[in-house]
Parts: sequence; C-alpha cells; structure tokens
Amino acid sequence: MGKPVLLTVDDDPGVSRAVARDLRRRYAEEFRIVRADSAMDALDALRELKLRGDVVAAMLADYRMPQMNGIEFLEQAMDLFPRARRALLTAYADTDAAIQAINLVDVDHYLLKPWDPPEEKLYPVVDALIETWRATGDSAVEETKVIGHRWSAPSFKARDFLARNAVPYRYFSVDEPEGLRLLEAAGACPEDIPVVITPEGTSLCQPSHAEIAAAVGLNTEPAEAFYDLIVVGAGPAGLGAAVYGASEGLRTVLVERSASGGQAGQSSRIENYLGFPDGVSGAQLTDRARRQAQKFGAEALSAREVTRLEARGSARVVHFGDGTEIAAHSVVLATGVAYRQLDAPGVAQLTGRGVYYGSAMTEAPACAGQDIYIVGGANSAGQAAVFFSRHAKRVVLLIRGESLQSSMSHYLIQQLEQIDNVSVRTHTQVAEVHGEDHLERLTLRNTQDGTTEMVDSGYLFVFIGAAPRTDWLDGVLLRDEHGFVQTGPDLLRENARPPGWLLERDPYYMESSIPGVFVAGDVRAASVKRVASAVGEGAMAVTLVHRYLGEQ
Repeated sequence: MGKPVLLTVDDDPGVSRAVARDLRRRYAEEFRIVRADSAMDALDALRELKLRGDVVAAMLADYRMPQMNGIEFLEQAMDLFPRARRALLTAYADTDAAIQAINLVDVDHYLLKPWDPPEEKLYPVVDALIETWRATGDSAVEETKVIGHRWSAPSFKARDFLARNAVPYRYFSVDEPEGLRLLEAAGACPEDIPVVITPEGTSLCQPSHAEIAAAVGLNTEPAEAFYDLIVVGAGPAGLGAAVYGASEGLRTVLVERSASGGQAGQSSRIENYLGFPDGVSGAQLTDRARRQAQKFGAEALSAREVTRLEARGSARVVHFGDGTEIAAHSVVLATGVAYRQLDAPGVAQLTGRGVYYGSAMTEAPACAGQDIYIVGGANSAGQAAVFFSRHAKRVVLLIRGESLQSSMSHYLIQQLEQIDNVSVRTHTQVAEVHGEDHLERLTLRNTQDGTTEMVDSGYLFVFIGAAPRTDWLDGVLLRDEHGFVQTGPDLLRENARPPGWLLERDPYYMESSIPGVFVAGDVRAASVKRVASAVGEGAMAVTLVHRYLGEQ
C-alpha cells in the first residue's frame, strides 16, 4: 500500500491542474495527489485504488460538472471510501448548494473558487480534513448548525446572514427527524426557531445578528475607543476607504451592520468591473477587498448598527444601537442604499417567506423546477435573472416600461436574450401577492389597459430601485429631497456655506455639512451608482481626509 491519496476532480482542466499543483506543493511528501477531469474518470480512479488496497484520505470535487455534479459524485464515492473526508469546490453563486450538500452527502467543507492565496483559503481546509481523517476517520468536521423552517422569515435571515458573511453552516429543518433531535438536545422547541448551535455546542434561540456574529467568531467589539478614521458601511465604497485609509497609516475601523459587500456583494456576477474580463462575483470581490483591508491593519466590526452621528469638539462620534460609542478624528459615511419596498397588498406579511429583496441566493436550490418572478429592470435584476435561470424552471422579469434598453446594461440584455428559460413581461406590475404561510400566487396588472392576471409562484424577488435610509442623520447632515447626503459644491447655496459651517474654506468635494465627515458611494447625492465609481470615491474620500487632518 502506497501513500494515502488526496483526490481532486474538476472538469475545467486549468482549475484541475491548479488545485493539484497547490496540493503537491504542500502535501506531496506524505500524500499521493490524484486528479481527474470528470466525475466518471474520478470514480474509475477510485475503483482502481480500491482494488489496489490504497487509502483515500480526502476528496475535493467541483460542484458544477456535466453529466454528474460534485454532490452526485461524492455520494457514489462514499460507497467506495466512506472514511475519506469530503470537500466541494464551488463558486459563490452555488454556495447554498454546497451547504445543502453537507446534509446530503456529509460534506465536511466547501471551498470558494478561486482559493488564492492557498495559504489562507485552501491549506487550512485541507489540513482540517487530514487532521479529522487521521484522528477518527469517519467523524465530520465541526460546523455551525441552524435549525429552522423553510417558510420562516427569521430562519431565512439567519441563514442569509451566515452565508453573506462566508460562515459555513449546516441547515436542519424542523420537519426532519434530525432537526427535531437537535432541538431536543438544545432544550428548545419548534416555536424557538431559528436555533443556532455553535461548533462548541452553545445554543442560541431566535438570536439577533449581533449574537450570531459573536457566537461564530466575527469581530463585534472595537479594540479602541478612538481612531483616526471610522468608515461606516462595508460596501465597495467603504471597503475602498478602509483599504486606502489603513494602507496610508490611519488607525481605521470599518463598521458594518449586516455583511460586507452591500448590494454589490450579493451580485452573482459583475462583468463590467475593470480588470476582470471573465467577470467576478460580488462575494469574491468583497472577500478580496476585506482581506486586503485587514492585511493593512484595518479593524472590522460586524453586526454593529450605527444610530447616531455627533460632532463633539474636534472629535466625530459614532453611536451604536446598544448605547456604546466610538470616536475618531474623521468619518467616511459609505452606508449605500437599500432596495425600496414593494407597495402591494400581502407583500409585508410574506417577506422572507417567498418574497425577497435582492438576490437571496440561499433560496436558489429550492427554486429548482419552479416558476419565479423578478420585479425590476436594472442591472441587479438582470444579474439575478441570469443566476436563477440555472436553478428555476422559468424566470420572468416584470418591468413597467416598454423595454430594458433604458435601464439595463447592453451586455446583460444580450445575455438574457440567449437564455431560453428567461422571459420579459413589459408594462407589468405586481398588484397583490397571495398565500397563507408562504407565497403561493401573484396578481399581475397590465399598466396600459389595467387588466389583471393571477399566476402561481412561490418566489418573488424584488429589485425596484433604492433608497438611502438616512433618517438617522436627520438634523445632523444636509440631505436632498430623496435623503441622499449632500457634499461639496451641492452644499453651497448662493455662494453661502452650510448653516453652522465655521471654517473659512468651502467644504471639500466629498465633505458633508460637518467638517471631517465625508461621504462616498451610493449614499452620496449625485453619485454614479456603479461599483467601480464607489471604490474610487472611497479612495478619494481618504485623500480628502488626509487634507482635513493636515488642517488640525
């Protein structure tokens, strides 16, 4: 019997060679690296290894392969080597499928592609697989568990929070025996869902995002009371500001109430971002930017909601919802925007139970074989339609206008025209949604003649524009009639500076009506609503922060 085997299978030859190369660099002395370019070839290789009496320590399989996907492969591979540990290679768009695989075939881990650098993204996972294989041979790697119900809005929010923060978890439904057994072990009942169980065995019933974040190891407490720069919001603009602030020596803290990336982080594919000719998922771009900011020393706080901003002498103070505060010499507001609420009867009651704002990628596998409807005609809606077309039976885009030409990028329109199961209904709006404990039907209205039609559907995804959600800044910063924060030249009225402005100079281009408080990204009035421009504004805001600090 030779060395234990680490097997990798991916139908993309480039990816297959890359993962095998990275594995050899670290594990070649102790393990034999076997790679296959298809699931069938991998099964043949496993049968041959079995006949030879060889041992397989771990298997890494790509999820999206023709003829047999990674889950199906691992299910068959388990019959040959049940003691081998298992990991799924997946893109962010298939994250929830990977999580479901944990339930189906006892997958120990999933790895997001690309895994560069392997020292941070690949080797720690493979090390854990090998350690578990050596220790027990048949015990799963520990993970966070979530017990909930498919049509429970709080359960969806807990799963979505974990997924968007790239925290692996295993989901159990209260409709399944194992879910009920876990509830009993946790001393909980179905009325307590969602229940989150940490790898250490701590049980949380109906936890808040902050409680979940603290339990799974996300940083929620600031290390200091005073910083050079506080960045509020970890979307593209906030991440850009954090990277440039920390890299230029500012003591920087990045505060996010939900998950890094903002709306861009939920995008399944961004194809017009400079430097990524093959496109990049919002999650991949966000993860790289977050790691880059932390590499330069930026501190990141998760699940912390900012409720108030205060100018206290030369300090700028940020207040949190729990009554605590932190202060800094300067602040960059990059809170982005939130999707506007759909104003139709029944929507509020069924939000999170069939009606979702944004892509809600955790729901993608459940859409298999379903007709789903997407409201909206901008890029975010088009990207969602492309993504869900891989899962749903049929995807219908509902728009009020006569075409997508005026609201969606040309490249996306071309993509949608090539997808057989995607259609566009023009001059159409959702008049009402129907269902008892979850969405069941939609009433659609023709905006030209007023006629209505009822259609069956369990999934409605809403992308109808965005609002800045800046009410917490009322009376603090000047905003326009839509709530976007005004900066620079927009603050000057008839050559007069904003009320309370005591400095002799005019506000800098991205400076708000309070000196030292800068605004970047979608929340800024008159900004260009694009990922690239948001990143640029974050970097530019830091340049102006330095200019402001030089005045102090």
